[in-house]
Amino acid sequence: MIVSTKGRYALRILIDMAEHDSESYITLREIAARQEISEKYLESIAKELVKSGIIEGLRGKGGGYRLRRQPDTITAAEVLKLTEGDLSSVPCLKDKSICNRTSECRTISFWRGLDEVIEKYIQSFTIADLMNKDQLGNDYII
Repeated sequence: MIVSTKGRYALRILIDMAEHDSESYITLREIAARQEISEKYLESIAKELVKSGIIEGLRGKGGGYRLRRQPDTITAAEVLKLTEGDLSSVPCLKDKSICNRTSECRTISFWRGLDEVIEKYIQSFTIADLMNKDQLGNDYII
């Protein structure tokens, strides 16, 4: 499984919104500048996040986007499944018609197990968790 920029940027957008949470809406221009991501690309991602009910948008003066839910209720799994679609490690887990050897495959249980581990891991992180700057790996000193 390779997570595309769409999935990675969606997480970054939501973390940014959660960190800059206020009563007012945040423009994509502000988020794009802080995250160094194309505003045009963020628009397409924001549309999907609005459709899913994770964020809401307001047009016009004072408009922008804001979270509809608390950061601790939005999982990385939910966001990645929304933006990436299927997260299967091998295509035959999603569509058994791809391989006619599935019933006799000696590695299928390995791939199922890998997917279960990945699912459990990404389900264990929320946007609130990802906001935590003290996470393992973020404590290096140069």
